[in-house]
Amino acid sequence: MIRIGVIGIGNMGRQHARDIVRSTNLELAYVCDVDSKLADAGAREFGTAGYYDYQKALAEGNADGVIVATPHYLHPDISIAAMSRGTHVLVEKPIAVHAAEARRMIVAYEQAREKHPGLVFSAMFMQRTYGFWKKIRELIAGGDLGRLIRTTWIVTDWFRTQYYYDTGGWRATWAGEGGGVLLNQCPHNLDLYQWLVGMPERVRGFASLGKYHNIEVEDEVTAYFEHENGMVGHFITTTAESPGTNRLEIVGEKGKLVFEEGTISFAMNRKSMLETIRTEPVAFTKVENWKTQVPYQHHGEPGHRIIIENFAAAIEGREELVAPAVEGINSVSLGNAIMYSHFLQKTVSLPLDEKGYAAKLAELISSSTFNKNVSPSEPGADMSASFQK
Repeated sequence: MIRIGVIGIGNMGRQHARDIVRSTNLELAYVCDVDSKLADAGAREFGTAGYYDYQKALAEGNADGVIVATPHYLHPDISIAAMSRGTHVLVEKPIAVHAAEARRMIVAYEQAREKHPGLVFSAMFMQRTYGFWKKIRELIAGGDLGRLIRTTWIVTDWFRTQYYYDTGGWRATWAGEGGGVLLNQCPHNLDLYQWLVGMPERVRGFASLGKYHNIEVEDEVTAYFEHENGMVGHFITTTAESPGTNRLEIVGEKGKLVFEEGTISFAMNRKSMLETIRTEPVAFTKVENWKTQVPYQHHGEPGHRIIIENFAAAIEGREELVAPAVEGINSVSLGNAIMYSHFLQKTVSLPLDEKGYAAKLAELISSSTFNKNVSPSEPGADMSASFQK
């Protein structure tokens, strides 16, 4: 029986606690939150110990692993404190606000693993368990699309009202959250982008800060990616469109794959379009293709429970991690690069200038309207884990 503590018992933390207590091979060791009312309520609801301080919880809670479900800025310090004690960590997305902090977590993990072999460090990228994403990745890896030409993801169905932002004092501020739609709503999309087609080499980002909402961070973003293999990518998102769109197009020399509204459609070319360009002795033509729907199996649930049980199985040495947290730096770097490019008004290269972006973020934090007298690295009332996406 694997014992897991939950640090941050807000919206997602409570859901994770429910998944743990419903599992037959897991036990909820404790809940912890800087908001004593939330911690006490969680302890009563789940019949377990409640803590207000994560250091005390780590020292006394007798947990094999912890789930870190606090506001973003707290992820690195809590995760590192746990790993340094040999406690396995499953951290919510994004693993950190900026790539330099994500790298600090990875270095700490590698150091902790020297003292605690078998230490597990996972991330809550539960969408990697979804049948449609797994099938798309399988098609790409299997060469069904051939050489990739273009990937375009329009994900504009993250609609949010002003009330949503106003009801969380930390939300959509540089000091309280560290970003807007890219950091709060889109980490899964950015993770899936790089998981499916890899990281780009160059990024050009265009963002609007508070264009449609009274907020200080981005609520509309368009990004252009250039990949080493020549593929180009586009990523378009906002919290201001309703009904919005969620459409992924991946074009390869052997055809075009589209995922929208739960359907994977594939227009499969009879021959490579690149070969056709080179060899066809006509001026105007199209490659013959067949359109089909691609079947897939999907478990039909949000996927958090699957990631938690995979985390426990990895602790026991029975499974490989679905989402190693060390891979979490990729989505953070991609989001950071989009915003850094916007601020510099030029294309930026990856690997990201992590120190440069950290300095820019520090500048933004210094002028933030949120909680200026409290360091974002320190828990405080306004940084409570009563945290709703």
